[in-house]
Amino acid sequence: MKKLRTKKELRKIMAKKDKKWIQKAIKRPGAFTAKAKKRNMSSAKFAAKVSANPEKYDKTTVRQANLAKTLRKISKKRKKK
Repeated sequence: MKKLRTKKELRKIMAKKDKKWIQKAIKRPGAFTAKAKKRNMSSAKFAAKVSANPEKYDKTTVRQANLAKTLRKISKKRKKK
């Protein structure tokens, strides 16, 4: 019979398996920043603009904007520690 594990135990196991999981999410480093610079905006402002009007942009750009926001949040959390 298999032992059932708690969510906390599963998180620890997953953390040990792949500590650099976020690097795999970044397929084209610098692509989103380049798009923002083309429009003379910072990547943060461009991410906000894309999030506000996702129907105006392609699916890839919307995903890149979401990832940019996520990475910014992670960075802020790390700085607080």
